[in-house]
Parts: sequence; C-alpha cells; structure tokens
Amino acid sequence: MTTTDELLIGLVSISDRASQGVYVDQGIPALQGWFAKALRSPWRMETRLIADDQALIESTLIELVDQVGCHLVLTTGGTGPAARDVTPEATLAIADKVLPGFGEEMRRISLNFVATAILSRQVGVVRGKALILNLPGQPKAIRETLEGVRASDGTLRVNGIFSAVPYCIDLLGGPYVETFDAVSRTFRPKSARPPDAAAQS
Repeated sequence: MTTTDELLIGLVSISDRASQGVYVDQGIPALQGWFAKALRSPWRMETRLIADDQALIESTLIELVDQVGCHLVLTTGGTGPAARDVTPEATLAIADKVLPGFGEEMRRISLNFVATAILSRQVGVVRGKALILNLPGQPKAIRETLEGVRASDGTLRVNGIFSAVPYCIDLLGGPYVETFDAVSRTFRPKSARPPDAAAQS
C-alpha cells in the first residue's frame, strides 16, 4: 500500500443492445459521475462496453486486471436469471478468491427498494491484486448499492458497499483510497489509517 499511487478503476457495462447501439448505455456514465463525487484521492478509469457473452466478459476482466493493471473493476448488467445473464459466471470463472459478503450486501441494500432484488446474482471476487464487483445496471440502483441509503434528515440508514472497498484495496496491495464522507464514508481499522487520520478519529 502507498499513499500516492493513483487508483485505476475498470468499468465494464455489459449489454447486448447497448453494445449494438440500440440504446445509450447508462451504467458507465452513472459510475463516472458517482466516482467524481465520491473520491478525494487521485484516480482514473478504463471503460468497456461489451455484449452479454461469457467468453468476452472473461477476456475483458482478464485484460483490465492482468494487462491494464486495474485495482478495482466494476461491472454493470447481466446479473439476473435470464439466459443471456452470464456476468456472475464469467466473473467467478476468472476469480482467485470469492468474497460472498459483497453479493449478500448488494442484495440486502436493493431489497429496501424492490422485491425483485432477490433475483440478482451479483458477486464480488479477487483476481490477483484486484477487486472485481458486479453491480446492478440501473443508475439509481448503482448509486444506492455503492453509497447506501439515507433517511430524510440525511443520516445514513444503510451502509453502501463502497465503505469497505478502500480497505479491501489496501489488503490487496493497492493505493490508499480516500473518499468524501458525505458520499461514502470509508471504514478502516485504526491500525490501517495514516497517523494523522487515526489521531482524528
């Protein structure tokens, strides 16, 4: 872990129709906008818009991690029960480790809003030194999953999954990621924080 490295994020939107130009992809713009609001530390991203094809998804994830060197890869789309929804299968096929808590928490968050969230099959995995997460496809669901749910007075009611992501990247040997608390508060053990941050908590 270092305090100066730039976080490299891979964003993969998976949709037959969007990749064919039938409609405009919404997943990547939603993620770009969210990270622009959420991250305080340096970052940049690589984006891919691809079809619902397992071999193509696998090769794209491998490219982003093994060749491009992404620390974090987020996919959107292809996590339901339909025949063409193969994002989880592709993600698991290239994984070194599975982190079940991410999928469990994403479904729990989404169930606050829609009963059909139980049909989602999102997973979180590690490949090499990268964290790979399957997100929902809709911008509203993406934001809720990453950021969490706030009450009408602004207090956080349900934590989003991104609260745990920076520390996971620490453990994988990636850059030290800092967020804006108003969007997503990062949780780390005090022993994992820089001395000035640990002293303020």
